Amino acid sequence: MYNFAPPNENKMNQFALIECVPNFSEGQDKTKIKQITDEIEKIDGVRLLDVDPGKATNRTVVTFVGHPEAVIEAAFWAIKKASEVIEMTKHTGKHPRMGATDVCPLIPVSGISMAETSEYAHKLGKRVGEEINIPVFMYESSAIIPERQNLANIRAGEYEGLASKLKDPSWYPDYGTNIFNVSSGATVIGARDFLVAYNVNLNTTSVRRANSVAFDVRENGRIKADDKGRNILDSDGIPVRIPGKCKYVKAIGWYIDEYGIAQISMNLTNINETPLHIAFDACCTCAGKRGMRVTGSELVGLVPKSVLIDAGKYFLKKQKRSVGVSDLEIIHIAIKSLGLDELTPFDPFKKVIEYLLEDKTAKPLVQKSLISFANETASESPAPGGGSISAYVGALGVSLGTMVANLSAQKSGWEDKIDFFSSKAEEGQQLKNDLLDLVDADTIAFNKIMDALKMPKVSASEKDARKLALHHATIGAINIPLEVMKVAFKSMEILREMAEKGNPSSVSDAGVGALCVRTAIEGAALNVRINCSGFDDKAFVADVLTKAEDMLNRAKVAEREIIAMVEKLIV
Repeated sequence: MYNFAPPNENKMNQFALIECVPNFSEGQDKTKIKQITDEIEKIDGVRLLDVDPGKATNRTVVTFVGHPEAVIEAAFWAIKKASEVIEMTKHTGKHPRMGATDVCPLIPVSGISMAETSEYAHKLGKRVGEEINIPVFMYESSAIIPERQNLANIRAGEYEGLASKLKDPSWYPDYGTNIFNVSSGATVIGARDFLVAYNVNLNTTSVRRANSVAFDVRENGRIKADDKGRNILDSDGIPVRIPGKCKYVKAIGWYIDEYGIAQISMNLTNINETPLHIAFDACCTCAGKRGMRVTGSELVGLVPKSVLIDAGKYFLKKQKRSVGVSDLEIIHIAIKSLGLDELTPFDPFKKVIEYLLEDKTAKPLVQKSLISFANETASESPAPGGGSISAYVGALGVSLGTMVANLSAQKSGWEDKIDFFSSKAEEGQQLKNDLLDLVDADTIAFNKIMDALKMPKVSASEKDARKLALHHATIGAINIPLEVMKVAFKSMEILREMAEKGNPSSVSDAGVGALCVRTAIEGAALNVRINCSGFDDKAFVADVLTKAEDMLNRAKVAEREIIAMVEKLIV
């Protein structure tokens, strides 16, 4: 597994993880972009996930993650390099910008709060201002001045208006001086929630028409005007606004030469309130009312897997289909429904944060083909053994029940039952995934016992260390098959319901599933018993064996009842 924690960090913070998504004002010169990203990759404890240049915007969005100290170190050197290779006096692009490093947000990922992330943002901002002489404005959760929470307020006037803006005392930077840095402009730094940069494609080349849709959709909407086109003001002389359809959405329209189309360019700043698919549908509706059509969309940078999972499930429900299918199938539906592959190929394994962070070596068994898995089991190696096979058989059993649920959800005339079967299929998918995780977990637990047995035992301290390691490894080797039993037993209820209420044409599959799950539970019980044999913690062993025997007995009863239901229906 990739080790993000740098040395000498205290134990409480060593697993903290933040994401940094700096936007650099260069999207065309690959050499300059690489010089910047090379600075990031030099720093231990960070991992560069994505580099997304845009030719028309002349802007590159970079994403990297790591321990907070390592991240702000990498961000500092990237900002410094950008100040050396990017000349803002020569920069042009479609996207608003005010500096070589236009904006550098930090986003808490795990093990760290927003307030703590904000402290790191201030640490970075102070260093950039003092050591690189770039004016730094703090925004979002790190804003010192409330008016600066909104990036658009800070960036108003862009680079071209920055020199005069810095002369205004109300716009002195939070760090650095108010002296205009002609070459590098200014930088905005802060901690914020996850933001999705998202562009929706239109079948028009008109920026004005694209803007009309953007104003319909964005939270800020448009200024209300009278019949003569004059702005309507309130009692304080402030323009009255007509709010747009989507909260927490910022949007503008622009034309992209590279693609020959106009787009609605959006920032979704709270994907819980307005998720991707809702913003997309709003664009479709508003474009349709104005005689246009949405043809697809584009994600800029990376997204959490939940963004695409939520979208895929949304569109599956609209199609009146079960959402209890694999994550990859759900994501495929999201990609096709949103048209994410219209302009360029969309590879979720390069765009989804969790997939990029996934340790591909952590689950060697379940990554194998069926033939390779069988060959590995049949080899001279003692692992994978009965515990891993039990978990895999259980995964196959609950997969059959999940299949019956999905087929039942599509049965003609059963439209009123879709929600029920869909929910059961979702439960089955989760149980299947849990059991697949336990396939490798069982082998890992066995290997820990082998490692403990290989420990030296010459001195008294070595003997004590070996005994303690063996004790903990044995507990793990007992608990893993016990967990297999627990998870597999939960799937018996799904199989029972599918045998009783599912599509009669698939009832035999529910029966086979029950047989597999019973085998998984009985096989895992054997592993529990053999691993308990000779273990010196008698109270622990007695408790575990009681639980295992109770589950096994109930599983046998459940399997007989399910098979009886199946046999009645297939006579």
